[in-house]
Amino acid sequence: MLRLLGGLWAAVVPFALVLAALPTSCRREPPRPAQTQPPDDFAKARQAMVERLRAEGIGDEKVLEVMLRVPRHEFVPADQRAFAYDDEPLPIGEDQTISAPYIVAFMTWKLAPKPTDSVLEVGTGSGYQAAVLSPLVKHVYTIEIVESLGKSAEERLKRLGYGNVTVRVGDGYQGWAEHAPFDKVIVTCAPTHPPQPLVDQLKEGGVMVIPFGELWDQNLYILTKRAGKVEQQSVLPVRFVPMTGEAQRR
Repeated sequence: MLRLLGGLWAAVVPFALVLAALPTSCRREPPRPAQTQPPDDFAKARQAMVERLRAEGIGDEKVLEVMLRVPRHEFVPADQRAFAYDDEPLPIGEDQTISAPYIVAFMTWKLAPKPTDSVLEVGTGSGYQAAVLSPLVKHVYTIEIVESLGKSAEERLKRLGYGNVTVRVGDGYQGWAEHAPFDKVIVTCAPTHPPQPLVDQLKEGGVMVIPFGELWDQNLYILTKRAGKVEQQSVLPVRFVPMTGEAQRR
């Protein structure tokens, strides 16, 4: 992917691919003109998206198979559906965006989801990342700080049949202690450091995929918890919007 993101920005080179990788629903984007697309074209567009992701180096066929099935056009406003399978973020309301397909695929791949996993997601957005994780894990617990987005995502996920996803409106910095510990944690906005509650709620041997750092010096990391501490591996230079709520007060 190697792109730079503006909002929830994830950066990678070459520059021509920069804006295609925007992570979750944190980036401001100007609205596009309304367009429509025949339903039959969505399947073709989704297939083309997956072929592009494979060509760009996404190396997990299970992740690609799921992205071939999840209807991304259902997770964007009606006037954006013609662009649903382009490799770029799209506005979803509340000055937020859905992440580009590449960043969703990349972060899911690096999370290494398993059918027995209980996963915590911080930053629900429109629910697309949770929908991608849903067929790959036992259960997804996802938290969204913007109330309107959280409620609409919950309704959407239920309508589309993602029964193993539980949505909560709240501040993700504190995690979700009632359902901890988690096998995996995925975070889609950037604190300056991994929130300790999320580390505490990660199982021994568990994996967290999270961007963190100062605004102009962030990286996407894979954290693995061993003996109560986390080993961290930087996998991508990124620029994400800061995590809000308690993360900004600390």
